[in-house]
This record gives sequence, structure tokens and C-alpha cells, in this order.
Amino acid sequence: MTTRATGWTQELARARLHVVTGKGGTGKTTVAAALALALATGGRRVLLVEVEGRQGIAQLFDLAPLPYAEEHIASAPGGGEVRALAIDPEAALLEYLSMFYNLGFAGRTLRRMGAIEFATTLAPGLRDVLLTGKIKECVRRTGTQDRHGRYAYDAVVVDAPPTGRVVRFLDVTRAMADLAKMGPIKDQSEGVVRLLHSGDTAVHLVALLEEMPVRETLDAVAELDGADLRPGAVVVNRVRPARLPEPVLRQAATGAVDTARLRADLLASGLDLAGDALDGLVDETVEHAVRVRAEQRARDQLDEADLPALELPERTDGVDVGVLYELAARLRDQGVR
Repeated sequence: MTTRATGWTQELARARLHVVTGKGGTGKTTVAAALALALATGGRRVLLVEVEGRQGIAQLFDLAPLPYAEEHIASAPGGGEVRALAIDPEAALLEYLSMFYNLGFAGRTLRRMGAIEFATTLAPGLRDVLLTGKIKECVRRTGTQDRHGRYAYDAVVVDAPPTGRVVRFLDVTRAMADLAKMGPIKDQSEGVVRLLHSGDTAVHLVALLEEMPVRETLDAVAELDGADLRPGAVVVNRVRPARLPEPVLRQAATGAVDTARLRADLLASGLDLAGDALDGLVDETVEHAVRVRAEQRARDQLDEADLPALELPERTDGVDVGVLYELAARLRDQGVR
């Protein structure tokens, strides 16, 4: 799957909530962080949100564990800013109770009694309701000093649960809205549902060019479509270049390598390989060709999703803050705005 000519479409550029999901191990946290930096470039303000309690954002940016507060974690080229929030369900519930029911001291008492843990255990979906409710508040909040009602954040990026759980995570509030007949819970729930099912939200899927991540990505796209949630772009992560010309790849993928010609070409380049060394090089050539062919088939499968496609290269030296900026620049090169 090569990058589509449409790239980052105008529809995606209009979205304000970018949900990033992917099969575990595909690098969705890294992609979410790079996307936040890319969107913040040029003077924009972006919030990067974590919901799984892993403190993955703090680790990526080499920071202490994030509190339940929106903290500055990075500056973007052109005067932009990325802030981060690790949502704590208990703190979100206390905030929710304070906001809608003005419990104050009673809310703190509930925490000491363990009532919040009891409530989220009794109703497991409540945790996701609290998380998506807080995300909606961040997306819709206007700046306290802004008389024109402009939003506090130009975009919010969420490092979401893996593809196998993302639809349940995003759509659990619809069930809550159906159960609550009136009052602030129903109003809040309906607001979350409207945001997540609107053009303001896009769900991006991170994939690797491997069989299982590809299959899970396609299944997730179908599930999102079925739930009336909008898939955004497919971000193919850790892309490795093909290091052989197409005719050589085509032949080597069948296991056929002209060893004599290979040795002659090496000699012409000043390398004299023979015996086990030459056999090892032949084996590596075949393995490389077979891998490239498998990745090409994976690209063809991902094309079935018919979504805008972005690519990020493999980094064999690991991912640090400097690499995040490089990946963000790659996304900008592919139209992310």
C-alpha cells in the first residue's frame, strides 16, 4: 500500500478528535505522540491523552509519570505546543460528581470509602464512560480568556485501547445514554455520543505489514463502520525498504539466486566471498526477497480498507524524543495538518 494521492484528506484535516488504535505491539503510542507533534506544528495547541494507565506517554518523552492534569510535554516547530493528560478514572468520577452534583466533601468521602472502585467494578462500562466523558470535555472546552469562544485545543489525540476493544470503548456511552432517561447523566452521555459519531472524530488504525496486524486492522475497520464510527487513516508503521531491484527480488523470492553471477558482481566491487560466507549472503538475499513479497501482499490486503494511508519508517535504534520529531516531520510530509 503506497501513500495515496489524497493522503491526509480535507475531512481528516477538519477533525478535532483523533483516536489512535492498533493491535498491541504495532507502536500506536509512538504514532499517537508523533501525530500530536505533527498537528501542533505551526503554532497549534494539541492535547495528547492516555486512557490505559500505562504511562506510555511519559516513557516516550522521558518524563516522570503524568498526574491527572494537562501538562506541557513538548514544543512543536513554529510555536506549537503539546500538552498531555493521563486520565485517572477515579479522579474523573470525582470531577464528574463535583461538576454535575456539587458533592465536594462528599465526593472525597466516597474516595476514602472505596465507593468509586466498587462502582466501577459493579458496572465495568462506567470506567470507559468516565474516560470518554473527560475526552469530550477536553475537545469541547473553550479557552477561559477567549471572548470569541475558540476551543482551548486545536486538536485532541487519544492513545486509545487496542483494536480488539476500541469500538466497545468508544461506544459504551451510547448504552448509558439509552439507560439514563433524564438529567445531567443523559445530557453528558448524549454529548459524548454526538462527538464520537460526528465528523469531528476520526479513528486512525496503526498496522504493521504482517498477517495478524493486517487482519485485525481490517476487522476493526469493519467493526467501526458497523458502529457508525468514522475510520480515519491507516498508519503503516515500521516500514522497511526493499534493498534489491525488482527483477532480482522476483527471482530471489522463488529461491533462485545465480550464485556465480553474484560472486562475480562482488568481485567487481572488490569483495571476494566464497564458501560459507557466500552461502550465507545467498540465504539472506532469499529471506529478504521473501519478506518483501509478504509485505507487498500485506499492502494489497490493507488497500481493501480503502482509507487514506500514511507510512512511518522502521527505527532500529529505538524511539526517543528526537525520533518522535522526525516521525512527526514524516507525517507532515504526507499532508498531516
